[in-house]
Amino acid sequence: MTRLKIRKIGNSLGVVLPKDVLEMLGASEGDAVSFARTAHGIMVSVSDEEGEKLREMAADVMKRRRKALKVLAQ
Repeated sequence: MTRLKIRKIGNSLGVVLPKDVLEMLGASEGDAVSFARTAHGIMVSVSDEEGEKLREMAADVMKRRRKALKVLAQ
């Protein structure tokens, strides 16, 4: 378990993630990090903004072209 201290960064508070934690998350500079409360604590995950955009585009295409996709699936 890695323990990090919350520090003052400008007018905010934050933590600096060490290299090993970034590797565990599969994260790098510029990535967005999400936090969710679970029954077991807090879950930290790296958001894949490009992947999310692609999923939204695919959902839109599937919604608009439902009949054509249904015919192709047969």
